[in-house]
Amino acid sequence: MKRSSKKGFTLVEILIVVIILGILAAIVIPQFTQASTEARISNLRTNLQTIRSQLLLYKTQHTENYPDATFVTQMTKYSSVTGTTSTTPSSSYPYGPYLQTIPVNPFSGSAVVRIVTGASTTFSATADAGWWFNSTTGEFRADLTASDTNKTSDGTAFSDL
Repeated sequence: MKRSSKKGFTLVEILIVVIILGILAAIVIPQFTQASTEARISNLRTNLQTIRSQLLLYKTQHTENYPDATFVTQMTKYSSVTGTTSTTPSSSYPYGPYLQTIPVNPFSGSAVVRIVTGASTTFSATADAGWWFNSTTGEFRADLTASDTNKTSDGTAFSDL
């Protein structure tokens, strides 16, 4: 008598494969999450470095003055030494643009710049904007709440970068 062979997997074999895949997923997924957070931190640092360097260039070209309440316009358009702006360059508007657009804060998802004035104004995050800028001192930060628990691997709050 000839035995017929059955082709296929048993329930036990399938369960073992599913358990192994579950273990691998439990190991790999947290690493992807950490890599995603690290990429956002890197993006935030790059944005801050770019904007801060362009603010220093603006200050140098505008008689030691930072942009004022029209920050976005002054940073993204051509400007005169007094800070007035134009959409086209000319001999009257030889400076800029310093940024093509204001970048989005990768944690708040906003490109809005909250502008404060005054030399004694200290940083106060409310997370209602993407960025925080003091037009008197030139201080520029990510606008995240002070109680925000998001920190870099060395313990620095994102708003303190």
